[in-house]
Amino acid sequence: MKLRKMGLYVCIWMIASGLLPGSMAWAGEPRSIEALGSPAVHEESAAHHPSHDGTTNGSTSDTGGIDDASAPESSGTDNAATWDQDPSAMNRHAGDEEPSDQLSTGEDPVRSEELSSQDSPEESPALVEEPAQDKPKMVDLTPNAKSAILMDVDTGTILFEKNPHEKMPPASITKIMTMLLVMEALDQKKITLDEMVTASERAASMGGSQIFLEAGEQMSVRDLLKGVAMASGNDASVALAERIAGSEEMFVQMMNDKARELGMVNTHFVNSNGLPAPNHYSTAHDIAIMSRELLKHEMITEFTGKYQDYLRTETDNPFWLVNTNKLVRFYTGVDGLKTGYTSEAKFCLSATAKRDNMRVVAVVLGEPNTKTRNAEVAALFDYAFSQYMSVPIFKTGDEIGTFTIEKGEQNKLTLTAKHTYSVLLRKGENKDDIRYELKMDENIRAPISYGQPIGKLVVYRGNEVLSEFPLEAPQDVAKAGWWTLLKRTAGRLFFVGD
Repeated sequence: MKLRKMGLYVCIWMIASGLLPGSMAWAGEPRSIEALGSPAVHEESAAHHPSHDGTTNGSTSDTGGIDDASAPESSGTDNAATWDQDPSAMNRHAGDEEPSDQLSTGEDPVRSEELSSQDSPEESPALVEEPAQDKPKMVDLTPNAKSAILMDVDTGTILFEKNPHEKMPPASITKIMTMLLVMEALDQKKITLDEMVTASERAASMGGSQIFLEAGEQMSVRDLLKGVAMASGNDASVALAERIAGSEEMFVQMMNDKARELGMVNTHFVNSNGLPAPNHYSTAHDIAIMSRELLKHEMITEFTGKYQDYLRTETDNPFWLVNTNKLVRFYTGVDGLKTGYTSEAKFCLSATAKRDNMRVVAVVLGEPNTKTRNAEVAALFDYAFSQYMSVPIFKTGDEIGTFTIEKGEQNKLTLTAKHTYSVLLRKGENKDDIRYELKMDENIRAPISYGQPIGKLVVYRGNEVLSEFPLEAPQDVAKAGWWTLLKRTAGRLFFVGD
């Protein structure tokens, strides 16, 4: 009896050790590594490292996906923490070469058994860590900038960003908003380029970069705009602000109203020129938004794109203007927009360049010097033009269509493209099946005002929506009087024109 019991114990020990062959071994299919070991590790990681996921994702969004070069290399201790950052992403990467979620039914059972034996929590993370090392790292194109962004102008697509929402003093880049409001006033016929503006004592008293206006001096809107766009004239900015709004304070209110309208949620202006002031701030993202809006007024590049010009040409002492943005001269395609510098803001630039049909805007803030600033903006442009292409849908001035205005003095208006409408594609992507639809709001009824939303232009590739562009009323249309409406009704009844 004792021998029998001893033999039974020996058999049980041999079976448990896997020493007996074939039918004597445990029945059933071999289980995969993940089935045996992974869930336990994931649950443990989630329980003991709850902060890793949120911290990692937040950091990525803030830095535009640029890996932190200063992060310590993963060790065996840190591997579990790496898992809980995004286990699903790990499995996706691993699946590129060797699927990790399950073993296929046709695998070698011996290999499966070897893998199944590696189910301890200490070893499993190491198997998942390998694919993570192959994940490509994004290059920081602006290593010296505190904040940066690269945006396609036509579509608003962000191609690169780094701390895009960090609030910083914008210095003279502020003048982009000043120029935007000037261009809108020109479009609305509130001012003209040839109109003469008289400089106030306050405008003439501005320090910093200036065109040396004297109190009482008269200068045309055209020349003042040159002074702002090329020489970054603080005095010219104030003179234009006072002409448009009556005072700089009222103009600043217009600037902040426009910022809210454009969705610039991290911007607040205190003056029209960017001179240092408390509570005057913006971000790279917001600056790109207002730069893009300014570029809808294509005439602005006639001012921002010149390298040199003159003011007071009819006097004995003409004033020589040289553009503060040297990329206008030294980088092919650059024709704007605005530089900035204060001791607090450091060297800043919102630049735009166009090649073929593609226009981009690049913003860098907090650069250490002009040479570095220009080099890093050039690097952003090089990246954009080498990797992307723009497919135009409508060019400026093209007729988009007509729309009907119910009970308006004019019952139909032709809609023309005020700027280029295009879609952005990676170079090499198919562009043959791109189409568009014009979707107007129903029952557009007078009165309508200039700039009022009236519909959208939707661009498709096949059935996929690539872009949507808002459409705005090209002019004011008043409500028609009863006599006009009566004539119009009679015309429909008796086929008589208006």
